[in-house]
Amino acid sequence: MRGTVVSIALLMIFSTWNFPAAAQSAPKKDDSKATSKGKESSLTGCLDEQEGHYVLTNDRTLAAIADLVADGFPTEAFAKHLGHKVTVRGTSNPGETRPIFKVRTIETVSDRCAPQQR
Repeated sequence: MRGTVVSIALLMIFSTWNFPAAAQSAPKKDDSKATSKGKESSLTGCLDEQEGHYVLTNDRTLAAIADLVADGFPTEAFAKHLGHKVTVRGTSNPGETRPIFKVRTIETVSDRCAPQQR
């Protein structure tokens, strides 16, 4: 009986020591990647440069719809697509005046971009 009591006492002591250690060593879920990565999407429009920044404009009205930021390639790569209708793929984040779109890939849809005439 005395051995059982000692065993239970030791078990209780070790179990209280192990719970905090297990809680500290448990892997933590890293939500920062999920929120910073965002959901991948695509936009189609005309690539333009306004006030020193690359923007995507509506292909009908030429109104700016998103500010473009290169993600994984140099910003200068946008220059060869200026004036073209393109599809950009990447992630969108809210901006002050319009969304900031982090572009991973650019695909040319048309070599020209002009508003549609009514």
